[in-house]
Amino acid sequence: MNSISGNKALNTSTELRWLYIDFNSYFASVEQQLQPRLRGKPVAVMPVATESTCAIAASYEAKAYGVKTGTPIWEAKKLCPGIICVLAQHERYVEYHHRILKEVDNHIPVTMICSIDEVTCQLMKNEMSIIRITEIADSIKRGLAKNVGDYIRCSIGVATNRYLAKIATDLKKPDGFTILGPQDLPQRLFELKLRDLPGIGHNIERRLIAKGITDMQMLLALDAKQMRIIWGSVWGEKMWYLLRGVEFPEEESTRRTIGHSHVLAPELRVPEKAQYVARRLTLKATSRMRRMGYYASALSLSIRIEHGPRLSAEMRCYRAQDSISFINLLNILWADFMREARGAAIKKISVTLHHLIPVSDLQPELFEALPDIDLHKRQKAEKISQALDKINHRFGRDSVLLGMLPSQGKSFSGTKIAFTRIPDIEEFLE
Repeated sequence: MNSISGNKALNTSTELRWLYIDFNSYFASVEQQLQPRLRGKPVAVMPVATESTCAIAASYEAKAYGVKTGTPIWEAKKLCPGIICVLAQHERYVEYHHRILKEVDNHIPVTMICSIDEVTCQLMKNEMSIIRITEIADSIKRGLAKNVGDYIRCSIGVATNRYLAKIATDLKKPDGFTILGPQDLPQRLFELKLRDLPGIGHNIERRLIAKGITDMQMLLALDAKQMRIIWGSVWGEKMWYLLRGVEFPEEESTRRTIGHSHVLAPELRVPEKAQYVARRLTLKATSRMRRMGYYASALSLSIRIEHGPRLSAEMRCYRAQDSISFINLLNILWADFMREARGAAIKKISVTLHHLIPVSDLQPELFEALPDIDLHKRQKAEKISQALDKINHRFGRDSVLLGMLPSQGKSFSGTKIAFTRIPDIEEFLE
């Protein structure tokens, strides 16, 4: 088992190199900015208008009552009888995200967008002093209040690496500013809980407790080898170094999938209506794939039966970019699932395209015909799909759909935001 301690690319400098910005209760804050009636009130943002769903964001006024992300709406109303539940406006959150990026960039270049509500900036040599860092943080906060909105607040953390800078944002919320320098380690981390650390979820916490590690002081007393053993991977050892301010070189990521999922409103959970949701998610994924310049050679479908199991399966095909090919795969998988579901209500659907190939990496065909593939028909389907994309971009999402009427898609086809993936503005037209 090789150790990473000998990696020459590790940066052990004690300079404050990273500034991390975390926008507090982002979705709820945008709603309070957009709707004055919500300001100063406990607010929960929900993905669909039903009490059986969970809050995807809660304002700080709601958090004071114990409401947080993931709290069921029915429970949130019990915890906080006066809570105001609003339906998510994902397009507005993306709009504000881009306004925020533009404003932050006026004060310091954005190095990396970490999520819809988190960005990080690398400090230059002349920006690493405490005085200059404080000036930058103050100017960012003032600029956001003036040019984006008083309710778009953020916590800013500064440290020697991005990991610690992110942790620093959690040390003071909301609207905080924390510098976590080498002189603050490890004592300043003792006030955190194990689950406060990125990289420690339920399973890892359970492993730590099984080893008698119940707080941060005990965790930080471990050596790198012990952490690697507990994690069962190199990530444990990497965390040991990150918690001590060491910086690792950035790793390039490769896109592997494109997909969308949807939690169905109660009125859409009957199989006949749920099938339209599955088709719409497939059309959205294939349209996005074309815009991003990929082909795919597999489609997976996953459905969660209400009060029942999750069903999932995958089908492969010769590389394709058109919607028709993937709708055909979906129909086969759906028929199989419905025989197993036996008419049960469907709570959630996920559609994912796999084995992506960039258009630039496609190899020319060696043969004019391939077994079981009509290339001429496939090319015609691609042109039809591209034409539909242009119509929907020009006249609005769902102007034209395949295998369903526009009216059957409008009630659930809006783009949703995962915190780790920010949709392009164009995606709201797909």
